[in-house]
Amino acid sequence: MPRFSVIVPVYNRIDEVDDLLKSLSEQSCKDFEAVIVEDGSSQPCQDVISKYADKVDVKYYYKENEGRSIARNYGLERATGDYFIFFDSDCVIPPDYFKTLSAALDRNPVDCFGGPDAAHESFSTTQKAINYSMTSFLTTGGIRGGKVQLEKFVPRTFNMGYSRKVWEKVGGFREMFSEDIDMSTRIRQAGFSIGLIREAFVYHKRRVNMKLFARQVYVFGMSRITLKLLYPDSLKLVHTLPAVFVLGSLMLIALACLVSWRFITPLLAYFLAIFLTALISTKSLIIACKALPASIIQLTGYGCGFIKAFTLKILLRRGRDINEEIKIRKGK
Repeated sequence: MPRFSVIVPVYNRIDEVDDLLKSLSEQSCKDFEAVIVEDGSSQPCQDVISKYADKVDVKYYYKENEGRSIARNYGLERATGDYFIFFDSDCVIPPDYFKTLSAALDRNPVDCFGGPDAAHESFSTTQKAINYSMTSFLTTGGIRGGKVQLEKFVPRTFNMGYSRKVWEKVGGFREMFSEDIDMSTRIRQAGFSIGLIREAFVYHKRRVNMKLFARQVYVFGMSRITLKLLYPDSLKLVHTLPAVFVLGSLMLIALACLVSWRFITPLLAYFLAIFLTALISTKSLIIACKALPASIIQLTGYGCGFIKAFTLKILLRRGRDINEEIKIRKGK
């Protein structure tokens, strides 16, 4: 049996699966199987998978559309490895990933682990700009595996793994937004160890345009309140910062219009800091220029989703029952 089982839910992502399997076929360590679960796609990727049948130990399953968490659980039930690894279909895996991961687990065994993500040189400038906004300390507080963090590390399913004994005790994913945070919280509450393996990173393509990115982060902001209802102690100061940014920006803009233009200078200074750090980290003027609107979308989208959900579910208590929140989603 392989040491690792890679489980990937797929929904109409033929090109992404091709790139993912190509990267898995080039791994220096082959001690893994890939379990691809097609979640009712209208454009199945079975033909793409057949291209790699002689290069990767890959198992393919097609099932009706029920949601990505249920698809992951379907794969878990059919995986044979000692550890389960979860990637998103839009990830590309560096060639030494499993070699690096194996060595790290041999040195310091942990029950659950995760790694950071990065932008591959082949990604578009928009994807690289979005990657900056999702990983920069200035925009997320480093909660996605950065070098500096304001929150205890929480593995995410774009690059996450745990042992078979964790699954046997904690169970599968719940079909909800931010299901990976929910799973990590349940694992921690069950007494298992969780570790960040910085050197085991993946290339994550992110959204291909700003509109899709805006929708994604808006949902992230709303789901943070769902997580608070599930786990009252889970809401931290860092999670409120985008909402503070939205409200603070509106206040500064109003004061600049009504009192003095100087009230806008803190906001401009913050935007300048984002631009300069993006320019330094990416070494690209184009990416830095795109990183600024991406960061604004990141903060305002998440902040608005957070504010809406907080107002409806916490202040007005008009949100859906939490059991209704954790339900099967047919849409993608």
